[in-house]
Amino acid sequence: MNPTTEQFKAARDRLAGLSTDYEAARQAFEWPRFEHFNFALDWFDHLATEASTRERDALVIADADGSILRRTFAELGQRSAQLANWFESVGATRGDRVMIMLGNQVELWETMLACIKAGLVINPATAMLGHADLQDRTERAGISWVVTNASNAEKFGAVRGDFTLIQVDGDSPAQSAHPTLCYNDSVAAPLEYTPKCPTRADESLLLYFTSGTTSKAKLVEHTHTSYPVGHLTTMYWIGLTEGDVHLNVAAPGWAKHAWSNFFAPWIAGATVFLYNYERFDAPGLLAIMDAEHVSSFCAPPTVWRMLVQADLAQIKHPPTKLVAAGEPLDPELISTIERAWGTRVRDGFGQTETSVQIANTPGQQVKPGSMGRPLPGFTVALIDPETNKEGDTGEICLKLDPRPVGLTPGYFREAEKNAEVFRDGYYHTGDTARRDADGYIFYIGRADDVFKASDYRLSPFELESVVIEHGAVAEVAVVPSPDPIRHAVPKAYVALAPGFEPSAGTAAEILKHCRDGLAPYKRIRRLEFFELPKTISGKIRRVELRAREVEIHAADGGATTAPTEFADADFPELKGD
Repeated sequence: MNPTTEQFKAARDRLAGLSTDYEAARQAFEWPRFEHFNFALDWFDHLATEASTRERDALVIADADGSILRRTFAELGQRSAQLANWFESVGATRGDRVMIMLGNQVELWETMLACIKAGLVINPATAMLGHADLQDRTERAGISWVVTNASNAEKFGAVRGDFTLIQVDGDSPAQSAHPTLCYNDSVAAPLEYTPKCPTRADESLLLYFTSGTTSKAKLVEHTHTSYPVGHLTTMYWIGLTEGDVHLNVAAPGWAKHAWSNFFAPWIAGATVFLYNYERFDAPGLLAIMDAEHVSSFCAPPTVWRMLVQADLAQIKHPPTKLVAAGEPLDPELISTIERAWGTRVRDGFGQTETSVQIANTPGQQVKPGSMGRPLPGFTVALIDPETNKEGDTGEICLKLDPRPVGLTPGYFREAEKNAEVFRDGYYHTGDTARRDADGYIFYIGRADDVFKASDYRLSPFELESVVIEHGAVAEVAVVPSPDPIRHAVPKAYVALAPGFEPSAGTAAEILKHCRDGLAPYKRIRRLEFFELPKTISGKIRRVELRAREVEIHAADGGATTAPTEFADADFPELKGD
């Protein structure tokens, strides 16, 4: 074991050994800081050759048709070495940028490991991208290579740029305006890989486009340490160990997929498990989780909400490690899962720009509505945007002295944006929160989403957590709606659950539910049944809804004009306050 591997393993084992002792982990943990580090060569290949792990499943992919693919650490280590050799043989050079647009298929993991070994910069991309997005992203990221399958290769035909397509399926690459290679040709390459030079810790490894909820997608850079080493905290949050089988419901192309389907499980030496389906099938998912002994499960709130509609009790041995990220979970949903599986879902907070910063960690008290406390290695400050002083409510910021390893070096070629978020000794997340006397942090919302109504500052998330508890509500987004008296009032855009009609009666029931659950100054005053606009990653674009409110209400003094919009004033029993 080389010294770099030893140091990384020691840091991992130190955290794992304190998995249920939060205070001790906060005090004892120090980020390993490397001059040179390569996750695939220094760590994954260690797992691929170590007697205790080499024959263990590193990756298991199950499909709805019943087929299951399995790869051990040894098999993936060897195959990624072969692929790294092939990349270099066809002209890929260190620092070249590679867009990977693949589904949950073994080639995705082979390619990522090979790129890391060869020093190629990875740009993950979702298959949902259209022509305009692909044109923008290949240009902004400076893409030289695109690894994709035949069904998506056609999308690149009209995309301008000097890049080569590598098609993973079929022996005859699709016709294209770009040079096209066949991925399967790589099986003739040598099985042992020798790097041409050491990998600097600060070399670029990943370029991730954000989901663009409030603005144009930003291009986030990560190095060979900011994610590969930074996700030690993600491993700690989940509580992963070598014996775990970890299932994370996240689509390829997004940062959460790398968090929980690549780095965190393999840092622990755990098995990454995937289940592919065309349409979400809760009973099928639960059945395969039981059959494959899934012990650790991570899903976004949308999936959790669909999952609880099924019979959770069908799993005889439910996973004991449950986490959620992406958006905060509402307390009622957490309680429903805990009653069924005897385990509480633990929220965590992070960004594409970071690994997990704040979370509810194993063995600690979980306060309803709280996303937990700062993770080892992160010092969190809540900065009041008006006074620029630290307090118990404000923007979530990370202290940069010492700088956490699990933090982006910055946005790619965006000096102005970097100056904005890295200032005054802090990294500014753009999210706001409050902290209680015990140090627990409660999410308020994006700084752009928090609004004033009757001079009260309101958190959309706090209001949405109450609205969504009503059985008729599948999804909700709360935004300010212009009002001549209060300046703005809270309005809920609601997507209905199956079986409910967008009627006045349904609206009255939901508004009454909100009246009973919220203080008068927080009450939902307007409600509209509406198809919520989303980013391609599935996050609600409240910025579009806020703009729509200005459009439909600003000119008429706040009168109800939309055909499926209702106000509390429309119902005599809800008038007052």
